Amino acid sequence: MDLKAFAKGEDIGPMIEFIRAGAEKPLIGAIEGFAIAGGLELALSCDLLVAAKGAKFGIREVKVGRCAAGGGLFRLPSRVGYSKAMEMAITGDNITAEEGLALGLISQLTESGEAVAAALALAERVAQNAPLAVAASKQLVKAASQGYDEETLWAMQLPLQRSVFSSADAKEGPLAFAEKREPNWSGD
Repeated sequence: MDLKAFAKGEDIGPMIEFIRAGAEKPLIGAIEGFAIAGGLELALSCDLLVAAKGAKFGIREVKVGRCAAGGGLFRLPSRVGYSKAMEMAITGDNITAEEGLALGLISQLTESGEAVAAALALAERVAQNAPLAVAASKQLVKAASQGYDEETLWAMQLPLQRSVFSSADAKEGPLAFAEKREPNWSGD
């Protein structure tokens, strides 16, 4: 966020709308440098994060008389745990990419300058899979990380499972395996 623009009363809404909307497709973020305040909240809207060594993460709003208002305060605990999220939220202290990897905030740590390439390679790996199965998997993992109980998760899984298992891709996958070829996913 541009704090000078905020102090002048300028609109900061568009980023919040993007963060709130989410996406059905997996979002993969690449962090080089800093993901601080709104930058971390934007990063937390991603399903997977790849970060370069030396990157820093933080929600520092308390240091400027504000609180994080882009979802960071309620998304961060599921990524780094309650205690670390609380510490970051009320001290405004940053963590390093190395700490983020150990806590589960990021999925891959790269050398400086390599985060984008690694994120693209990860996206290519995801894109090799059946789109409906990927979307259903994303939805269930995300729901589980939001604290739904197992009974609720089983109930959420059933319609997703029916949709995926009745798809053309569910027929194509086993057929391609049997024929020893790469599957041709249709997303249907």
